[in-house]
Amino acid sequence: MPRQAPSHLSRASAAWWRRVVGTYALEEHHERLLTLAAEAFDRAQEARVRLMEDGAFYTDRRGAPKAHPGIAVERDARLAFARLIRELDLDGEPLPDPRPPRRA
Repeated sequence: MPRQAPSHLSRASAAWWRRVVGTYALEEHHERLLTLAAEAFDRAQEARVRLMEDGAFYTDRRGAPKAHPGIAVERDARLAFARLIRELDLDGEPLPDPRPPRRA
């Protein structure tokens, strides 16, 4: 029987979660990372919709233009999603460590 995706995920993210779980042999900690990735994707989409409705900028009470807080939410969620996907390594190909070597 296929595993159930967490109920709080969007329909699209839940379908993706089920596909990944059905395709890969994941351990419990990988499923948690997968859930966090799906949540991050949903959060980025939520922020994107809000930004489309409100616009990327607003004028504060002093008349100065300000960036919408949703910009940071979308950016942070995208970064989290990308990092979690990299951590899951679903492609299965080892990538070189992008970090410089530590000092001795």
